[in-house]
Amino acid sequence: MRDKPLPRTTIQAPLPYEPSQAPPCSRQTQELPKTLPKSPQRYGKTSLIVGGLLIYGFSAYAFYAYTSITQTPDSGLPVQDTDVSSRYDITAESFDSDVSFSEWFNGITRQRRLLVRKARGQVLEVSTGTGRNHNFYQLDKCKSLTFVDLSRPMTEIAREKFKEAHPKYANATFITQSALDPLPKSITRGVKEEGIYDTVVQTMGLCSNPQPTQLLMHLGKLAHPRHGKILLMEHGRSYYQWINKVLDMTAAKHADRHGCWWNRDISRYVEDSGLVVESMRRKHLGTLWIIEARPKVEPNEDKLKRRAKEAVNEDSWSWISKRFTSIFKQEDDRNGKNEPT
Repeated sequence: MRDKPLPRTTIQAPLPYEPSQAPPCSRQTQELPKTLPKSPQRYGKTSLIVGGLLIYGFSAYAFYAYTSITQTPDSGLPVQDTDVSSRYDITAESFDSDVSFSEWFNGITRQRRLLVRKARGQVLEVSTGTGRNHNFYQLDKCKSLTFVDLSRPMTEIAREKFKEAHPKYANATFITQSALDPLPKSITRGVKEEGIYDTVVQTMGLCSNPQPTQLLMHLGKLAHPRHGKILLMEHGRSYYQWINKVLDMTAAKHADRHGCWWNRDISRYVEDSGLVVESMRRKHLGTLWIIEARPKVEPNEDKLKRRAKEAVNEDSWSWISKRFTSIFKQEDDRNGKNEPT
C-alpha cells in the first residue's frame, strides 16, 4: 500500500529584524546608587528631648504630691493662713537655685517677662524677693524703681543682683519692710504717699502675706487714681476641685517648707479689695493667676458727698468736744470756789 503524499506547505521567509526605537539603557542607570535615601523621621531630636523633660517633670510633681498626701500629718505644721514669711530668711541663699529650673520648665519665667515689661513711669514692686523680675524691666521706660520686701537677706541679694546687672541705672531703691507699712518719707519726698506710683508690681506675694486683702487695698491706694496700673501674678486655687483637694492636703507642709500658702482663693481677695480688674488670665489648670487691675475711682459726685459728710461729722464732733470741755471747766471752777481757804 502506497503512502499518501503529504500536503505541500509554504515556508515563509523570516521577517526582517527591526531594532527598538528606544535607546539602550546606559550603564549609569543600571547601577544602584551608592547611598540609599534616608527615610523621614517621624519625631525630631528636639521633640524627643522636650517630651522626655515633660514626662520627667510631671512624674516628679506627681510623686511629690503623692508622698505629701500619703504621709502622716505632722502636728508641728502651721495652721492655715498663719504668717510663715520668716521661712524666706532661711531659704534666701538657695532660693534662686531651688526654683529657677521649675519656673523655666513651667513657663513662669516667660509669664514674668510678659507681665513686668508693661511697667512704666514711677514703679513700685512689693514682695520683690531675690529680684527674679529685675531683668524684665524696660529701664528706659521706668523713671524710678522701688523694691520692697520683708526679708532682709532676700532684699540684700536682690540689691546685689540689680547692681551687677544694671550698674548704670541710678534710680533704684531697696527697702526692707512690710508692704503694708507706710513708705519712708525719703521715698515719698515728704508728700502724701497715696497715688504716687504709675505701676505697682507684685509676683508671688499674696501667698505669703498674712493679710492679702488689706495688702491689695493698700496697693490700690499707692497707684495713681487715674492712670495707675497694678500688675499681679499669683498662684492659688484651681478650676478643678480634685486639684484644690490636693492643694489643701499639702498646703501646711508646703507652707512650712517654702513660706507660701498655695491654696488661697485669689479671686476672693481681689474682689474684696475693690480693685477694678481689667484683664485676668489663668494657666496651669487655673492655679497660676495673671491679673492687670487699677484702683477704683469714685465719681466726682460721690467723692464730694463723702467729703461733705466727713466734714459735717468732723464739725459735729468738734462742737460736742468743745461743749463738754466747757461744761467740765465750769464745774471745776465751781468746785474750786467752794473749797475752803
